[in-house]
Amino acid sequence: MTTSEPQVPETGVPDTDGPVVRTASGAVRGLREQGLSVFRGIPFAAPPVGAARFRAPRPVRPWDGVREAYAFGPPPPQDLGIAGGPAGPAGPTGDDWLTVNVWTPEADPAAGRPVMVWIYGGSYKMGHAGQPSYDAQAIARDGDVVVVTLNYRVGVEGFTRIDGAPANRGLLDQVAALEWVQENIAAFGGDHLRVTVFGESAGAGSVASLLAMPRARGLFRRGVAQSVPGTFFSDELARDMAAALAAEAGHKPTVADLAGVDPAHLVAAGQALGAKMPQYIGRWGQAAPTLTPYSPVVDGDVLPTTPWQALAAGAAREVDLLVGHNRDEFRLFMAMGGMLGKITDDRLTGTLRLLAPGGEAGERAYRAAFPHASPTDLFERVQTDWLFAMPSLHLAEAQRAGGGTAHVYELTWPAPGGGGVLGACHALDVALLFGTYGAVLGGLLFAGAETPAEAEALSSFFRRAWTSFARTGDPGWPAYDTAARLVQILDAEPRVTPYPEERSRRLWEEHAFLPLPLTP
Repeated sequence: MTTSEPQVPETGVPDTDGPVVRTASGAVRGLREQGLSVFRGIPFAAPPVGAARFRAPRPVRPWDGVREAYAFGPPPPQDLGIAGGPAGPAGPTGDDWLTVNVWTPEADPAAGRPVMVWIYGGSYKMGHAGQPSYDAQAIARDGDVVVVTLNYRVGVEGFTRIDGAPANRGLLDQVAALEWVQENIAAFGGDHLRVTVFGESAGAGSVASLLAMPRARGLFRRGVAQSVPGTFFSDELARDMAAALAAEAGHKPTVADLAGVDPAHLVAAGQALGAKMPQYIGRWGQAAPTLTPYSPVVDGDVLPTTPWQALAAGAAREVDLLVGHNRDEFRLFMAMGGMLGKITDDRLTGTLRLLAPGGEAGERAYRAAFPHASPTDLFERVQTDWLFAMPSLHLAEAQRAGGGTAHVYELTWPAPGGGGVLGACHALDVALLFGTYGAVLGGLLFAGAETPAEAEALSSFFRRAWTSFARTGDPGWPAYDTAARLVQILDAEPRVTPYPEERSRRLWEEHAFLPLPLTP
């Protein structure tokens, strides 16, 4: 097994007195940091390279002696969304992509603390557990819980539909990490019967997928899905995208053709295809404007149906669900793309007809529901609704229909950075939950502004609610139902109200979130 070079603490001196825990594969030594025991870069599966490339994760090879768990493992190959850009961020290198990290108040098998397993976002094409955004010390310390973060394959390695390889390899990595938790977390002071998976954006889509996956059943008791994307691909669409992506690299979408190709070359091919995706709108429909040829694939095996179909059929009725979204999700992408105030009515018309339920009828319904909205505001509204808000709300409603319980929230507190134009945008919840204000999106959300006291208070509220949910299944507000529709509003003064986006909810009331199809 190839591993990255072990690293030592910042002092440059190995911490031979650090906490040692014996896992099923071997002993690991962590560090003591601000009252916690922290272990980084523990492999939960063998490196998915060589003969294992594009395969389901395989067991890690045991090691002798004590392995230093001081440094995060290397990230999987990263598509940062810029054609010709780098394959990944600076950091550890190597092929041990599949690693976990643990923050625990006490590595004592008798402690039996709730366990929270974080799954990062990044459009299913980038992200890794070593990002400063995901420093889990505040959650572990404030909530007296054990926090695990994990790496999973993204982009081509994890989600491209390659002939001869299982679909949704990134999701299978997550299952393998959860199996590692079941087998090992007691030694770190965690209770394997009280495991909560939580994630944001593509991480929330992953949580939703895990709820629907037979392979994940019994591996966790609760799930938190923050800003669930509605983009799940049909098998036909995913295969067509894979053929186009492989063609960009000069290959066919098969294991035999791609297994020997440098991951960076495939990252570049994905970037090139992403830039061209609007040209495929007649073939790929709603998926084309996302510029992201990666999503969970409803292949009938790893993922039998969409999460909404699975939950409505009762697939996760025994799992407690906490789900929600931010009020102004798409504002982030509008600001980063220079689109604020620049949407023409013609562009709005095309977007409404593509994304709103009912095509031209949906366009008319949106205009009637928001008669005073500018083209930019209505463009943002339908993008937010289609991509994050309504998929999140419908997941709660599907869980209720299937006999389970769900708690719902909406974040409405606006980000102070970015000149005050970002609102309660996408990813703001990550900064508040982890308390990593200056790390998320390079500090954009709090740039040019000191962290206000109300942000600190809301951040503490987030952690209390999330860790209370992990401990008891109750975040501190009523469960959602289709009569009162009560949700927690997360703002400077948190409050419980009926779901506030009622106009949008009614527009999407009869919509079914099905796999995105390949258009004839």
